[in-house]
Amino acid sequence: MANESKDQPVLGHIDRLVKEEEHLYAQSQLTDDDRDRLAKIKVELDQCWDLLRQRRALREFGRDADQAKVRPAKIVENYEQ
Repeated sequence: MANESKDQPVLGHIDRLVKEEEHLYAQSQLTDDDRDRLAKIKVELDQCWDLLRQRRALREFGRDADQAKVRPAKIVENYEQ
């Protein structure tokens, strides 16, 4: 569990992005800039979740979780949800 505490920065970033996303969706009118930001948040969230999955998989197989790298948006956006 101690190693999983190293995931806290990623989890904290996910939390901040989700709060920003919720704030934008709570607005009665979305501007084009808001919609652009929401699209960027979605990609960044996908990248963060992917990074977290990589870290956990590496740890599960006894490898260094710090070897996990943020993958390009084109890669994570092609994953099935």
